[in-house]
Amino acid sequence: MMPPHVYFVTSAVFHYLGPAFAVLLFTQVEPLGVAWLRIVSAALVFALWRRPWRLLAGMGRGERRLLLAMGLVLAGMNIVFYLAIARLPLATVGAVEFLGPVAIAALGLRGRRDLAALGLACFGVLLLTDVRLGGESLGMALAFANCALFVGYVVLGKRMAAGGGAAGVDRLGLAMVVAAVAVAPVGLADAAVAFDRPALLAAGAGVGICSSVVPYVCDQLALARLPRATFALMLSLLPATATVVGVLVLRQVPQPTELVGIGLVVGGVALHREPNGRSNRNAVRAARLGGRAGVARLPGHDDLRRPGGPGMDGR
Repeated sequence: MMPPHVYFVTSAVFHYLGPAFAVLLFTQVEPLGVAWLRIVSAALVFALWRRPWRLLAGMGRGERRLLLAMGLVLAGMNIVFYLAIARLPLATVGAVEFLGPVAIAALGLRGRRDLAALGLACFGVLLLTDVRLGGESLGMALAFANCALFVGYVVLGKRMAAGGGAAGVDRLGLAMVVAAVAVAPVGLADAAVAFDRPALLAAGAGVGICSSVVPYVCDQLALARLPRATFALMLSLLPATATVVGVLVLRQVPQPTELVGIGLVVGGVALHREPNGRSNRNAVRAARLGGRAGVARLPGHDDLRRPGGPGMDGR
């Protein structure tokens, strides 16, 4: 079983690797069309892999509302994110995206070490942020809208992961289907240009797997075993990974100050630690109780092979 931090780092890399490839697709497909292809391909993967509709019969009204909310957040987040990266460098959008989750981290962290870690990460993000209000006001507005929706994704994602990593992945699959339906009215027409071009369809599917399957699954596995504040602080890695991916894939070379910012962000995450390993002890206790009191086992590879899983209220 991998540590939750490994899941997070994997998510951080793929979170922007897929969008970087999407930027390359913008010459053939409009951003909203790419967003629709991304979400639909991810929804198909979840449907074939997890068959998440099995959960519907046992869900209460609160769980259904949570799935609907998550689906709408995913739809909105993908729309404004792609419109933003069509206008701004990937690193800039990644830095703005972090500003909301940093507030979550600030509310949940305790102690001088944690505050110092948060300060380093924030200063690094400030250096990475290349604010381009002049001539790019729409792009910045879209980036900040994506930031707000990303906060919703973290909060709702933590609630979805409450029953364990595998159960969270199944709920995520249902939410992705909701997102695909929600994006269709604005993205389907733009995506139609790819319907008779297999290469474009394959590229769109690749973007969906890299952007919405691998990172979101890893997020659920990490959120199931990390406190929300710790997860939110680790999100400060996103501007750094966005910068690195931007260099490697899009040739968006950072300035020296941006390289310093990457170092500060990584240093802040490295400085942070969970006090007394409390979260790990709680996770182990939950694993030992699994199957006896309706508490989910720690998410591992066996859990992901098994469809279904406990409900959010222990059912």
